Amino acid sequence: MTVHFIGAGPGAPDLLTLRGRDRIAGSAVCLYAGSLVPAALLDHCPPGARIVNTAPLSLDQIIAEIVAAHAEGHEIARLHSGDLSIWSAMGEQLRRLRALGIPFSITPGVPAFAAAAAALEAELTLPGVAQSVVLTRTSGRASAMPDTETLPAFAATGATLAIHLSIHLLDRVVADLTPAYGADCPVAIVWRASWPEERIVRATLATIVAAAQDGPERTALILVGRVLDPGAFAESSLYAADYDRRFRPTTPGSRFAETMA
Repeated sequence: MTVHFIGAGPGAPDLLTLRGRDRIAGSAVCLYAGSLVPAALLDHCPPGARIVNTAPLSLDQIIAEIVAAHAEGHEIARLHSGDLSIWSAMGEQLRRLRALGIPFSITPGVPAFAAAAAALEAELTLPGVAQSVVLTRTSGRASAMPDTETLPAFAATGATLAIHLSIHLLDRVVADLTPAYGADCPVAIVWRASWPEERIVRATLATIVAAAQDGPERTALILVGRVLDPGAFAESSLYAADYDRRFRPTTPGSRFAETMA
């Protein structure tokens, strides 16, 4: 039988993918990260399913649950918050499952930074403003950052930054970013994006610490960049009337005209 790793999305139950919903519904055992995955997603579990909150478990204990369920011939749903490709601790679980010969599948989920951008009604890449988004964090007890991956280094690119797991170090974040972005650079903090208790604070690097001083201390995403308050910016050429493209040739002599014939 198969272990189905499922990105449960940022929090809102209806932001779970259809594939994720179906994988949960077809699994007799569901392991979920209870500290971050909303309980409403467990409503998709089939009647009588064994449901295990992995928040208090060690990696060894989680794998033991999987091994036991696999030995009994059960399909297993393993739910993580957001998307599995970043900071999910999925990699170490996959390594154990490969060694044990237990098959698995991976279903992506809506990441927190995308939910935060939606809440801010913002596009994180705008022509002439920023064309890259850096997903990063600061060093923590669970995982240290490599020496080359620092906030000042990323800030030097001018990209939009989505800084995870760092709200408790907001003073340091501001100090590291201000020299490159400037004190007037827009900042937004989104707590629990897409949850009923979602909260947003908008400010600048100069004012964000004071603006967020009474905010929650966890499950927050810090977004930094000019795209958050860009003022005037150029429009993309993609939809410009004179932009010659495969699906909209603009002149009779266009190299794309023949493909539309």
